[in-house]
Amino acid sequence: MANFFSDNEDLRFYVERFIDWEPIARITEHDFRSEGGPKSLDEARDLYREILDMLGTFAAEEIAPHAAQIDREGVIFRDGEASFPPRLVSIFEKIQSMELHGLCLPRELGGTNAPALLYFIGTELFGRADVSVMAHHGFHGGTALAMLMFSMREGTTEVDPETGRVTRTRFRAYIDEITRGAAWGCMDITEPDAGSDMARLRTRAEQDAEGNWFVTGQKIFITSGHGKYHFVIARTEEPKDESDPFAGLGGLSMFLVPTYEDLPDGTRRRIVTIDRVEEKLGHHASVTAALSFDRAPAHLVGKRGEGFPYMLTMMNNARIGVGFETLGLCEAALALARGYAAERRSMGKSIDRHEMIADYLDEMQTDIQGIRALAMHGAVHEELSQKKSMRLQFGRVADDDRARMEREIARHKREARRVTPLVKYLGAEKAVEMARRAIQIHGGAGYTKDYGAEKILRDATVMPIYEGTSQIQSLMAMKDALAGILKRPAAFLRRGAEARLRSASARDPLERKLARIQVLSHAAQRHLVVRTAGDKLGGAIRSPARTWRTNLFGSWDPKRDFSYAMLHAERLTRLLADEAIGELLLDQATKHPERREVLERHLERAEVRAQHLAAAITTTGDRLLVSLAAAAEGARGESPP
Repeated sequence: MANFFSDNEDLRFYVERFIDWEPIARITEHDFRSEGGPKSLDEARDLYREILDMLGTFAAEEIAPHAAQIDREGVIFRDGEASFPPRLVSIFEKIQSMELHGLCLPRELGGTNAPALLYFIGTELFGRADVSVMAHHGFHGGTALAMLMFSMREGTTEVDPETGRVTRTRFRAYIDEITRGAAWGCMDITEPDAGSDMARLRTRAEQDAEGNWFVTGQKIFITSGHGKYHFVIARTEEPKDESDPFAGLGGLSMFLVPTYEDLPDGTRRRIVTIDRVEEKLGHHASVTAALSFDRAPAHLVGKRGEGFPYMLTMMNNARIGVGFETLGLCEAALALARGYAAERRSMGKSIDRHEMIADYLDEMQTDIQGIRALAMHGAVHEELSQKKSMRLQFGRVADDDRARMEREIARHKREARRVTPLVKYLGAEKAVEMARRAIQIHGGAGYTKDYGAEKILRDATVMPIYEGTSQIQSLMAMKDALAGILKRPAAFLRRGAEARLRSASARDPLERKLARIQVLSHAAQRHLVVRTAGDKLGGAIRSPARTWRTNLFGSWDPKRDFSYAMLHAERLTRLLADEAIGELLLDQATKHPERREVLERHLERAEVRAQHLAAAITTTGDRLLVSLAAAAEGARGESPP
C-alpha cells in the first residue's frame, strides 16, 4: 500500500528522531491533563505517528491516483454558484468522515487537538498528491482555528485556567458548522489595483446607529471564495492627514462576513455575490473567485484599525503552510523524475546514471532537505510562540514562570519571523525550478500530459505569487536583516568576527565551510548597510545644514532610503536561506552524525552560490539605480542633482 509518509526517509527523521515533541505535546495537552487526550509523551507520539500514517496513506491512495482527473474536470460555476464535480466531492466526503476538518481544534469543540505541526506535515503529504485539493482543504479547519484564535486574542473566549478547556467562544456556531464539514471559509484581501500594496485597499466597512457593521466593495483572486465565512480586510477610518494613526494600514479593520444563508426550503440566499471563477493555468480543483460586497452584514474582529496585525497573524501561518505545500510539489517532481530516469535507457544505461541527470536529481534531493529544515524550524517556533502566548493569557502562571515564558515567546517569535519569508521564498522558487527540471528529464514525454510532469509545473507556477509574492518575501527578509544590524550593530560585528575565526580555526571541516558562507553573508549585509547609510548621509548633506540631524537620524523611508538594498533583496534572501539551512543542518549533524552527509551535500553547493551572490551584491547595481533615478527625475520634470 502506497504511503507518502512512510516512503519519505527525510520526513520520518524529523517526526521519529529530531523534533522535540515534549514541549509541543505538553502545552497542546495542557501538561497531559486534557480530557480524552494522551496522558504521556509516549502516548502523544504514538497518536501523532498514527495520524501521519493515516494521512500518508490517504494522500497516496485516495488523492494522487485521481490527480489527472481532478485537473481535467476542474470546478463548476453555474448560476452564480461554484461547486465540485463528483470525484472532488467524494474526496472531501472522505476527509470529512476522517474528521480532519477539526484536526487542530480542541476536543471540546469537536476537534482532535493535534499540534499545528501535524497539520503542516499533512499539508506536505496532501500537496504531493494534489496541491489544489490541499489548498481547498486548508480553508476548512484553518478558518475554524482562526475564528477561535481571533476570539481568544480579542477576549471573547473563556478558558478554564486549570485544564485549558474552552468553555465559551464567540464564533462557536460557525466553528461547529465547519467542523461538521457543512461550510468552510477564506481570507479576502486582494482588490483590483491593490494587491501587495494594502494601503490602497478601497473596500469599506460602515457602522449604523445601532452599532451594526456592513461591508461594501470588491475582492478578487480569493482562493476557495465560494466558502461561507470570509475574513475580510476593509477600511473603516478616513485619516485627517499622514500623521494620523489611521493613515494607510492603520485605517484597516478585520471583519468576519457570512456570505450566504441556506434557507429551510433548500435554496440559498446570496449575501455576497460571486462575480466569476477564474480559469487558471493550474490548481484546477481550487476555486479562485471574484466577489462583490454590497452592505454585507459583518462582525468586527478585534478593534477598529487592528486589521493589518490580525491579517499578518493569518498570513504568517499561511506562508509556513505554503512552504510545506511547496515541499509536496518538490517531492512529487523528484519522485516522477527519479522513476522515469531509472527506467529510461539511453546509450547503454538508464539515464539516472548519466552524470548530468544524476547531478540534477542529487541537487533536487539536497534542496528539498534544506527547505524541509527551514519549514520544520519555522513551524515549531511559530506553534510554540502562539501556544505559550495563549497559556500566559488564559492559564495560571507564577510570576517567575511568567518572566521565563515571556523570554521564550520572544525567542520563538524571532526564530519564526527569521525563517518564514525564507521558506516561503525558497520553497516557491524551487517548486517551479524542480517542476521544470522534471519535464526536462522526461524529455519530449514531459511536454505531453501522459506522465503528469507538465501538471506539476502548472500547479507550481502560482507558488511564487500567492500568499505574498517572492519579491515581498525577499523585501521582508532584507528589511529584517538590515533593521537588526542597525538596532544592534555591536552584536552584528561580533558575529562577523566569530564567523571569520571559525572559518580559519574550527576543527570540523564542515563547520569551517559553513563559517565561510557566514562570512560572505556578513560581508554582503555589511555592504548593504554601509551603502544605505552612505546614501542617507549624502542626501542629508545636500539638504540645508539645519536639517542634517533630522534627515540623517530621523524617520527612514524604506521606499527611498533602502533602494540599493531593495535591488539586491532576492540575492540576499537566497544567501540568508543557504546560511540558515547550513546552521540548522549542522545542528542536526551534531546530534545525529548520520546527517553529516546531508549537511555536506548542502554546503558543497551553497558555498559556490554564496560566493556568486555576495559578489553580485557588492559589485553590481549602480548603473541600474542611476538609470531609474534619471527616469524618476525626468517624470517629475526635474534635473538630477
